[in-house]
Order: sequence, then structure tokens, then C-alpha cells
Amino acid sequence: MTTATQAADLIRTHLARVTHLRDQADAAGLSQAVHEIKQLQARRFSATYMDFLSDARHAQATRFFLEELYGEHDFRERDRQFGRIAGAIERLFPEAVALLAVDLAETHALTETLDYRLATHWLGQDPTIPAAVRYTKSWRLTGQHEQRERQLVVVLHMATELQRLTRMNSLRLALKLMRRPAQAAGLSDLQQFLERGFDSFSTMGDASRFLSAIQHRERYWIDTLFDANAATASAALQAELARA
Repeated sequence: MTTATQAADLIRTHLARVTHLRDQADAAGLSQAVHEIKQLQARRFSATYMDFLSDARHAQATRFFLEELYGEHDFRERDRQFGRIAGAIERLFPEAVALLAVDLAETHALTETLDYRLATHWLGQDPTIPAAVRYTKSWRLTGQHEQRERQLVVVLHMATELQRLTRMNSLRLALKLMRRPAQAAGLSDLQQFLERGFDSFSTMGDASRFLSAIQHRERYWIDTLFDANAATASAALQAELARA
């Protein structure tokens, strides 16, 4: 089992990776390409989960995942706060909550790594070809099948833990009581992230349908983008993007 001290070390490691990739992207002139990759992926996610986004019970949790995990926002301030929590994790947050930060940090690092590698191949292609074709080619040139699998595993674990922890009223109360200390410690963005996650899953109640959808739909896209005929994969992605 991961301890709070180990969690702090893992958070530092993952965030160091994210910072390094950002610096590399800036130095290599890849920042705009990374942004374009993230925009396309956010559109795909919005289309894939349009039914959940339009459903009152699931909309909040779906937006939480879209904006916090697959969004195109600048997370530099939140990352700085995650770096600070690494040194105060035992003092400021309950261990069960702090371990959620490990999942988020790993997801963040995996996403940034894959997006950076996608961007290198994205830039190497004719910008006039359809975005879905360009993305499919970039995906296949990037490879990293194991990291794609790991990304899905970690996201599902985070969602499962949020579902479990929202049932613990004492933990939810403890998180609310952390608002003032977290703000004083300069961790308000992190506190808001954790509360949004708890609120989203609390509103949804039983998350089994949502978790099953993530598992099956993301599995479909991993398999399609890796294994389907290239033209078939590009056409499927183009149709999905058109729905967003």
C-alpha cells in the first residue's frame, strides 16, 4: 500500500516529468502542436460522452473528467500547488484523499508524455490533410500501447476511488474543513479540484454505468486507433469529431 510519504515522492516525480515536457515543448517549438492535440482530444471526449453530458445525473462528473483530465486548460498553477502539497501531504490532507492526488499526477504525466510525442509527429505531416487522418497517423507513429493502457487503468482507478470515498461522510466533512488551511497554504486550486471530484460523484450516486462507459468506450478508441485499418480508424474519428 502507498503511504503518504511515498505518495509525496510519486507526486514530485510525476510533476517533474510534466515540467520537463513543457520546457522541452517550448524549446522545440512544439507548444502550439501540443495545444492542437489537446483541443482535438477534448472534442473527441465531448462527442464520445455527449449522452452523459446531457444527462443531469451524470453531467457534473463527466465535465469534471473532461475539464480536469482531458481538458486543454493551462494547469501550471495547479501543478505548482501539487508540488507544494508533496511536502505537506501528511499534515494537510487525509491520506485517502492525498492518494487521489497521486492518481491525478500520474494521469497528468502520462497525458503530457503522450501528447508531446503525438505533437512531434503531428508537426511532421501536411497540415492540409484532415485532422482525423493526421491524428490517426500521429497516434500510430507514436505507439506507446502500454502507456495508453496504463492511462486508462489509472483514470478508472481514480474514478473508482472517488466513488468509494464519496460514501464516507466523515471524509467529505474533513475535506470541507480543509478549505481555510488549504487556502492559507496556497493550495486553493488543489482543494477545489478535490471538492469538485467529490461533489461530482456524490451528485451522480451509483457510478457503475459511467465507469463501464469509460472502460468500454476508451477501449474502443485505443483498439481502433491502433489496430483498425487506417482509413477505417480515420473515418471513425472524423465522424466522432463531427458530432462535437
